[in-house]
Amino acid sequence: MPVKKPVPSNDGKRLSISNTFEMGFLGGLGVLAAILVGQSLVTLATILTYMAAAIFIALGLDPLVRFLEKRGLSRGYSILSVVLTILAIATAVVVAVIPSILQETSALLSDAPNLITNLNQLAVIQSLDSQFNGAISSAIQNVSDYVADASHWPQMLGGVVQVGISLVNGLVGFVVILTLSLYFMASLGRFKKFVYSLVPASKRKVFSELAEEVADSVGRYVGGQATVATINASLGFIVMSICGVPFSVVLAFITFLLALIPLVGAMSGAALVTLVALTVSPTTALVVAIYYLVYMQIEAYVISPRVMKRAVSVPGGVVVVAALAGGTLLGIMGALVAIPVAASIILVIRQVWMPRQNLR
Repeated sequence: MPVKKPVPSNDGKRLSISNTFEMGFLGGLGVLAAILVGQSLVTLATILTYMAAAIFIALGLDPLVRFLEKRGLSRGYSILSVVLTILAIATAVVVAVIPSILQETSALLSDAPNLITNLNQLAVIQSLDSQFNGAISSAIQNVSDYVADASHWPQMLGGVVQVGISLVNGLVGFVVILTLSLYFMASLGRFKKFVYSLVPASKRKVFSELAEEVADSVGRYVGGQATVATINASLGFIVMSICGVPFSVVLAFITFLLALIPLVGAMSGAALVTLVALTVSPTTALVVAIYYLVYMQIEAYVISPRVMKRAVSVPGGVVVVAALAGGTLLGIMGALVAIPVAASIILVIRQVWMPRQNLR
């Protein structure tokens, strides 16, 4: 009786093809989900930045709230006292500064052609112009002709309108951040307890201690940086007023905002003030430059160590990289938020990752 040969089965191939199809389909769904999540994050980037800024502001003001709580006030009254004090200071600054800013900005726009002409007549500019075969004077003249040409005014007006829109958006963002900060300050204790409850009980104590240390250090860092920026702007305003630098109020306000970004902001503000002082005279610019060189040394070795002694220290290289990355991704607000985020990451690395590495 002949033996029947077994017929080869195609079940293995079918199963392999089916598995490959399923893996490819699931992989495609994963890529699609990642793209959707990425687009959602890009769309919500502004809101997420506002939330991060509000959280850091709440952490920065929390030490003041706890200080008042230790003096016998309830948390609600402590928050109200801090907020009212800040609003009173902000209102006083706005009432005192905004009219001067508007007046000096108007004067700056009207005097722009004269400033350009005076800049072209400086001995330093003329010396550099002769070395570059008239390229600098030609560029200055082109700018002056562009500003004087009425056909270009609609474009410049569009730029002014865009600046106005940006200012309105900035004001709206400030109100949103202030509102979120109030909410986070009021609910900070409950929010911490909720987050701690999500951690396993065996690790909850260690996690809560680390989280409290991070919150305290970052809060002191934010408050300390605001203090340093205030000192920078106040002393700079005094020096600019003594030296006769024009638009000192506007420049002091700008240097305050820039000084909120450590290292990078202070240097940028000093460069801006020095350039404006150059329109007065080279001697004035030299005096201002020397002042800022001396001040930045005092700030680095005297002011900042005293103000930031209980906050986490952020290396200068990390500050520069974080500010550039945050500014590239989310603009000025991103640069401001990136520094406290970097400080938080550094503290977690020092308290968690490095001790574990030392035990290996």
